[in-house]
Amino acid sequence: MAKIDDMALFAQVVKSGGLAAAGRKLGLSPASMTARMNQIEQHYQTRLLNRNTRHIALTEAGQRFYEGCLRVLEEVAMTEAALNEEETALSGTLRITAPSDFGRQYVAPALAAFHAAHPDVSSHLYLTDGRLKLIDEGIDMAIRMGDLPDSNLVARALVKNRRVLCASPVYLEQAGMPAHPGELVNHRCLVMAWGGQEMDEWFFSTETGQMSVKVRPALVSTDGAMVRQWAVDGCGIAMKSWWDVRKDVLEGRLVLMFDDQMIGLTPGDSDAVGIHLVFPGRKFQPRQVQAFSSFLLDWMTVQ
Repeated sequence: MAKIDDMALFAQVVKSGGLAAAGRKLGLSPASMTARMNQIEQHYQTRLLNRNTRHIALTEAGQRFYEGCLRVLEEVAMTEAALNEEETALSGTLRITAPSDFGRQYVAPALAAFHAAHPDVSSHLYLTDGRLKLIDEGIDMAIRMGDLPDSNLVARALVKNRRVLCASPVYLEQAGMPAHPGELVNHRCLVMAWGGQEMDEWFFSTETGQMSVKVRPALVSTDGAMVRQWAVDGCGIAMKSWWDVRKDVLEGRLVLMFDDQMIGLTPGDSDAVGIHLVFPGRKFQPRQVQAFSSFLLDWMTVQ
């Protein structure tokens, strides 16, 4: 079999999570899939997968090979598309992940407008405040906030951002406006939980230096959109991304406090909350991915 066919088969095995599942998509029997994988590993003289009857896991060599397969397959697809220039309409699949709140408010409507202009693109939006593994999950693009520790990813700035502290006018009328960050311990605070940890330590810059406040959570959620809604509903004070609450602040549903003192959830958070477009470490992206990237950048300039 040609090397490109082996690469396509291996990529399908990883995306499907197993030989049998990949075989069903490719129309091959489990025995044929096992034989093909054995041939591929024998050819490269290395183990690419650790596998049993129910589970597969990439070895370190397998991860490198998988990333290389994706790059090669995408370049082949782009080359084939370039041979058919008369087909100007965008098509194919577009898979995007975004934080829950930002995704609902900005990415979802942008994607709907993009689909109206390019109906042959099949778009999938995965909203989560966790971080999906782009290559493992077959994600084309992620919208992410903050640090980007994975050096294999390619990032492009989307919008500038900052942490803000906010509450509804109704809550502040009832509970009073705190005069100093230290007074937050006496207020109902709305807290995000991420990775099994409640984000209940908030950092500020004051005249006497940096300080942290350990707030007492009144309500906790793993969903950023839920925390924002609680704040709008008058349930307490929340720390949020500016872009998550921007519309609520401009339209009077939320009020900012300590805006010139706010740092965030870590001592260096004020320098690490930018919002980025993030792509797998690939030299080229499919046309529909490139098109939506540009579309979203333009969309955000008018929000």
